[in-house]
Amino acid sequence: MNELVNGQSADTFALLAAKDEAKTKDGKPYFRVTFKDAKRSVVSMIWSDHELFKSCLDWVVGGFFKLRCKYEETSFGPQVSVDRIRAVVDADREQGFDPDRFFEVSRFDRDEMFAELRGLVEQHISERAVQELVLLLLDENANAIKQHAAAARNHHAFVGGYLEHTLSVTRTAVFLADKYAAYYTKMQPPLSKTLVVAGAVLHDIGKMYELEFKDGAWAYTPEGRLVGHILMGRDMVRAAALRVAAIDAETLLRIEHMIISHQNLPEWGSPIAPHTPEALLVHYADDIDAKFHELATELETSWPAGTEFTTRNNPLRRYIFVGLNGSTSARDATDDSGDRRE
Repeated sequence: MNELVNGQSADTFALLAAKDEAKTKDGKPYFRVTFKDAKRSVVSMIWSDHELFKSCLDWVVGGFFKLRCKYEETSFGPQVSVDRIRAVVDADREQGFDPDRFFEVSRFDRDEMFAELRGLVEQHISERAVQELVLLLLDENANAIKQHAAAARNHHAFVGGYLEHTLSVTRTAVFLADKYAAYYTKMQPPLSKTLVVAGAVLHDIGKMYELEFKDGAWAYTPEGRLVGHILMGRDMVRAAALRVAAIDAETLLRIEHMIISHQNLPEWGSPIAPHTPEALLVHYADDIDAKFHELATELETSWPAGTEFTTRNNPLRRYIFVGLNGSTSARDATDDSGDRRE
C-alpha cells in the first residue's frame, strides 16, 4: 500500500486498523475505515449507499484484506476508494502477502539499544541506590521495553519505539546535565546528574501498562485510559523502591516528581509542572525528542515533485517547509569550491 502514488488504482494488501461507525448530519450511517501497512495509513469512507456498506459490518479489525482500490492524496490526508475487498487467504502468500510487512519496527537493533541504555545508567548514575532502582525496573521489564511502542500514534508508535525514544531522551539528558552543571556551579543543591538520568530512563515506564498490542495496532488498555502512564509509572517506581532499602525519602520524592511532571501541562497529562531543575531538563529532553520525531517523519515521506509544504495532516498540525518549488533548501547549497555551507 505504501508504494501507491496519487491517483493510482491497484490491487493491494492491507491491515484493517480501525472501523468507526457514525452518522451524517442527515442521520445516515457510515463507516470511517482505516487500512494500513508498516509505512502508511489510509482512510476509506464507506457511505450508506456504498455497495460494500452491508459487508463492512463483517470486516474484523486486526484482519488482513486484499483490496482493489484507488489511492488519493486529499486535503484530509491519504484516502482510498474501495471497489472490491476480501479477506486474505493462504494462497495470497504466493502473491507476495507477508503479515510481517504490516507492522512498523524501530530501525535500530533493540538488543543493542537496551544494552546501551543499561550502560548509560551504570556510567552516569553515581548513587548506588538510584542505580539499583533504575536497573531493577529495566531488567524486570526488559522484554516489554524492547517490544513496546512509545505511543498509540503520533511519535514512536511502532515496535521498539518506546526503547528508541527512551534511549534518545536519555542521551540528550546526559548532555544537558553535563552542560548545565558546568554552567551553574553555585546552585544549592547542585544539579544532580544521577537524578536527571534516572528521570529520563523512567519517565515513561508506566507505558508498559498503558499500551497493548491489540487487533494489529497499539491501543490503550482500560488502565491506560482511566489512570494513565504517569500515575502508573509513579506507582511502579514506588513499588520497586520498597525493595531498595538504601534509597532515601527525598531522593524518591524527586524521582516521582520527574515522572508526574514530565509532560509539563495538565492538558498534556501532567498534574503538576516541573518544580526542580532535574524535572525541567527531563521534560524538555522528552518534548524535543517527541516533536522532532514527528517533524522528521513528515520530511522522510516521499512528497510529490514540486511540493513546497507538507499538509497539516500531522501530529504537529502545521505545514512543514520542504523547499521552494520542492527543491532542496539553502542549507544544502554548495559554494564554488564544492564545500557544503554550514
